[in-house]
Amino acid sequence: MKYTVALIACALPLAACGKSPAVHEENASVAEVQNSIAEAGGTDSFVRPGLWESKVTLEEMSMPGMPKEVAAKMAGATGKAEVNRSCLTPDEAKRPKEGFFAGDNKNCRYDHFTMAGGKIDAVMKCSAEGATHTMTLQGGYTPNTYDMRMTMNAEGGAGPNAGMTMKMHVEASRVGECTGKES
Repeated sequence: MKYTVALIACALPLAACGKSPAVHEENASVAEVQNSIAEAGGTDSFVRPGLWESKVTLEEMSMPGMPKEVAAKMAGATGKAEVNRSCLTPDEAKRPKEGFFAGDNKNCRYDHFTMAGGKIDAVMKCSAEGATHTMTLQGGYTPNTYDMRMTMNAEGGAGPNAGMTMKMHVEASRVGECTGKES
């Protein structure tokens, strides 16, 4: 689940990207992709800082062996959007903090990562505790909005995440300037 949150987090600055720069990476570490984005986004026009509002909708979730109570709770959350606001500072827009694109997990690699021409397409795989989590991100963006579909599939391992699949839809827009009161 924390990998999914990290993947959602990466969508915010990418969605704000301008039309000119492009990033194309294959078989790349999280740091390599992060550096390529930072290099391509070295100007104020690449990422628009400000207050962003995102709406995340869980479209589907399956976890074999999930307790009935948890399954009922997940079923109740499916189709309902969670709305969040966050501030992207000018410094963060120019160069995201280390670990921003995949949290603190050093066991992740991108099969491919492409961000260009208003479209983003990425597949990242993370390994932990004998399991592999494959996350895909596809969608479109403008300097002030984005609309993305994300999926995550877990294979191998044991415990509650074994065999998990999840699909989410994220929509976001820049809604103004930061006020300094954002959490």
